[in-house]
Amino acid sequence: MITVENLNKSYGSLHVLRDINLTISEGEIVSVVGASGAGKTTLLQLLGTLDRPDSGRICYKGNNQQIDVTTLDEKALAHFRNQHIGFVFQFHNLLPEFTALENVCLPALIAGRSMDEASDEAMKLLKFLNVDARASHKPAQLSGGEQQRFAVARALINHPAVVLADEPSGNLDTHHAEELHDLFFQLRDQYRQTFVIVTHNTTLAQKADRQIMLKDGAIV
Repeated sequence: MITVENLNKSYGSLHVLRDINLTISEGEIVSVVGASGAGKTTLLQLLGTLDRPDSGRICYKGNNQQIDVTTLDEKALAHFRNQHIGFVFQFHNLLPEFTALENVCLPALIAGRSMDEASDEAMKLLKFLNVDARASHKPAQLSGGEQQRFAVARALINHPAVVLADEPSGNLDTHHAEELHDLFFQLRDQYRQTFVIVTHNTTLAQKADRQIMLKDGAIV
């Protein structure tokens, strides 16, 4: 699914990632752990094509083709992200002026789908996530756990092959964090997506199929 070869990234004189080599299989849930400053979020941003490496390759394989995303221009990268990658962040990033349902629909609308089609797809996801009754509410009217479920639905609306999550339960209490962790495994079983999750939560990290530990920008 994802192959990373000799990946390096620096910001000025700070060498954040050093010669990263990594393979992630389809349907695998991988946790990325390590101390603050180890390079976890930078790795996730590179995998998600939100930033570019200084050197190395990141290849996605699917539908009998392999794409080296480091070779794509900005327009092609934006299209690739929209079609193949879903993002879940710690602070949800829901737009306050839109309803929860409208927030979920946004990536589908960007992809060119109609509002009716996007809404139908979104409501199916929200029903699966048990928050369909809250679809018409604005983000400020939702609990933290509900907001994160809507953020997960937004990440899934375009049926991405890969979901990248950066501290997804970091802003949740223990109960809602455990619910979210279980949800990732339900989604993997239901939709066969691959999850790469940066986390400081040891419970979530240990539940994953595999842990990748970063230290000083290298896999240990």
